[in-house]
Amino acid sequence: MSLLSAVHFLRPWWLLALLVLPLIGWWWQRRAQQRNPWRDVVDAHLLPHLLEASAGQRASAWPRWLAPFAAALAIIALAGPGFGKDEQPLWQAQEPLVIALDLSSATLARDLPPTRLAQARAKLATLLRERAGGQVALVAFAGNAFTVAPLTEDAANIALFLDALDPGVMPEDGHRTDRAIEWSQGLMRQAGFARGQILLLTDRADGTDIAAAAKANAAGYRVSVLGLGTAQGGVFDTPEGLGQARLDASALQRLASSGGGGYQALSPGDADLRALGVLDPRQDAGTSVRGQKVSRWRDDGYWLLPVVLLLCLPLFRRGAAFALLLACGMWLPMAPASAQAKQPSAGSLWQRADQAEHARMQDGIAAYKRKDYSGAIERFSTVGGAEGQYNLGNALAKAGRYDDAIAAYDRALALQPGLKDAAFNRNLVRLAKRMPKRPQDQGESKDGKGGQPQPQKPGQPGQQDKPQAPPSQGRGEQARKPSPPTSQPAQDAQSQAKADAAQRERMQEALQQQGKRPGQQPASGERDKPAETAEQRERRLANEAWLQRVPDDPGALLRARFLLEQQRRRGATP
Repeated sequence: MSLLSAVHFLRPWWLLALLVLPLIGWWWQRRAQQRNPWRDVVDAHLLPHLLEASAGQRASAWPRWLAPFAAALAIIALAGPGFGKDEQPLWQAQEPLVIALDLSSATLARDLPPTRLAQARAKLATLLRERAGGQVALVAFAGNAFTVAPLTEDAANIALFLDALDPGVMPEDGHRTDRAIEWSQGLMRQAGFARGQILLLTDRADGTDIAAAAKANAAGYRVSVLGLGTAQGGVFDTPEGLGQARLDASALQRLASSGGGGYQALSPGDADLRALGVLDPRQDAGTSVRGQKVSRWRDDGYWLLPVVLLLCLPLFRRGAAFALLLACGMWLPMAPASAQAKQPSAGSLWQRADQAEHARMQDGIAAYKRKDYSGAIERFSTVGGAEGQYNLGNALAKAGRYDDAIAAYDRALALQPGLKDAAFNRNLVRLAKRMPKRPQDQGESKDGKGGQPQPQKPGQPGQQDKPQAPPSQGRGEQARKPSPPTSQPAQDAQSQAKADAAQRERMQEALQQQGKRPGQQPASGERDKPAETAEQRERRLANEAWLQRVPDDPGALLRARFLLEQQRRRGATP
């Protein structure tokens, strides 16, 4: 009894289907008996005594009971049994807002400097930036109304269209405010909102517009108005000449009163928007305070579905035992697969030779970026072509193997003579080799051990990604070796150190001047990237040329979209 009291059905009307199950079973049994082929040749009172029929009935008795049992479990699952409750936050439905902007030629009037349209764009930007939640849509209207952006909670997405709003994007000029009101409430109705607010930005209204606002208010959608312009008016250009537009405040107030909203003339700041209540959307009636939670029954009916599927498996075809074994095998844990497979060799069954080489190139680039130069050298050594040798030279130079790096750059230039990056890096490595030795190196040369300076570590992060000159202080084993005896006083040692530092600064300046010459190596941020092939360079230049030919017309997309919509409404073929 306690178990039954703890169960709550979310959809209890499905339990009535349990009463239909016995009727369905009786009808199915009778249908099976009528389809028995022995009824045509054997009397009805002898049929129960047939051995073949009795054996068949005993053999198929238990599958016949599985079907109604599985159906009963499926009905219980559809009824939504719940054995506990979960706390869920309350959802507060905020009133949506549809902004209808007048894009007739009158918005180009200059009574609100610089133009009415510019002032309207700035006001909409403020509204979209300061509105506290809720869905917003943008509609533009002139001779007809069109959707610029549907209802969305992403106000920043709507703000992207503001610069494209211009009377030139509209298919026809005019002032059909009534169509804008009807189209706006249609957007909210299609989104499932029974209530909402429409904000009109326009300068005049007539009887048709006032009637449309009253109809929208009766349907649950308030209409507010933000007046554009001044009572003195302003002139604007039209195809026929100059036009005059004045703000009809009284007509707009009547429209707002019929629409159940408010009226404000456009003014600096956001006081007009706050007076209309568009910055703080209303909450739907019946919603709770933000942050409250409610306990709802949890739907646990889906746990019965695996049992229903298992019971239905033997009913598909003969071999019930095999079906049960197969079902049990579905629950066995699978052996975990290896997280990372071994890289196949070139020309293997899974990759072609070029694919394997490309994979090694990518691995080498990754190792180079994480400063694993030995791993990068190992991978770049197996890659052919000028690009592979160029990357190999960079890795060798970073590792301090200058002679090998120069040889790699030479091979890259032999394969691709026009590879300026390889030539530039080769010169840098040669300059690094000719740098003067430190005092420790000079002491060793006196002992007969002098020669080529030992390879130095690459430059510190933030410098150019190219072989750097040896640092001022020794590193590694060379730094740990004791300096040879010297008869120079301490002041001479300091002078020598200052001279070495000045020489290194002059070397860095020379390298920087070489990097600024036309056609030389690009900036330091691009040095880590692989060499750009000729085909890639041609494609990039072609794309840049095409982009420069694209006209700067942000309203072209809206103009084409509105024109197609206008033709569709009129039933014309685009």
